[in-house]
Amino acid sequence: MKKLKDILLTVLGTLITAAAISLLLTPNKIVCGGMSGVSTILYHTFSLPPGITFGVLNVILLLLGLGVLGVSFTLKTLFGAGMLSAFMQLLSYFPPLTENVLLATVFGGVLYGVGIGIAFVAGASTGGTDIIGRLVQHFMPQMSIGKLLLVIDGIVIVVSLLVFRQVDLALFGIIALFVSTYAVDLLMAKLNVSTVAFIISEKGEELARQLVGSSPRGVTVINVVGAYTDTNKKMLFCALKERETVAFKKKIEEIDPNAFTVFSESQKIVGNGFYLYR
Repeated sequence: MKKLKDILLTVLGTLITAAAISLLLTPNKIVCGGMSGVSTILYHTFSLPPGITFGVLNVILLLLGLGVLGVSFTLKTLFGAGMLSAFMQLLSYFPPLTENVLLATVFGGVLYGVGIGIAFVAGASTGGTDIIGRLVQHFMPQMSIGKLLLVIDGIVIVVSLLVFRQVDLALFGIIALFVSTYAVDLLMAKLNVSTVAFIISEKGEELARQLVGSSPRGVTVINVVGAYTDTNKKMLFCALKERETVAFKKKIEEIDPNAFTVFSESQKIVGNGFYLYR
């Protein structure tokens, strides 16, 4: 089931990314780095089909780095990059969504980032500069992947400036790069957000039994003493997904309407059914 989910997410992510490239960025000569940026430059310079160019470049990079990248990463990249290449070529036959460069920059960057983020969630790689970054890091392990990708994307944007000779387009490319990076980070942060619940109740043991029996999450019971009343109570601690909070709160109110409950947002929870998206 998980493999099927990952495949569907990869298809969705690459489709959204391809839409951003083929319907917004490439038609308006916006280069925000990566192999998609290189394919955009080659398309407007030599009329080479962007989807096919993107696929060929990735195959060449994978063949060059096969010994370093490993079989698992190579196969994942072949699938992800292959899907992206096919969707890019298919969507290139459709008219652009807009000829307004600013709109194409902003919405293209957002869609690009969301698509890449969804592919990352599925554990897929769309290739391109990701391959180059991993190859360079193999020989220069002191450099982080993030910095390497930023440098590579910067080089691609500079090349677009030299080729197109339009400073405005290069600046729009930089904006698209920052927007797409922010969109990826925002998506990952949102997926990692969970809720931590602290419940103080005189019916702590009953609450714990009911919550454990009706909730997919475990509950930790801690003995506490009220400083004002000097009475012994039970404090329940539980980590939840955001979508589970409403049902969890309703269950508490049914058992002990007087329970004192604090819900706190958590940026990262790892283990016991929680997965950290990176």
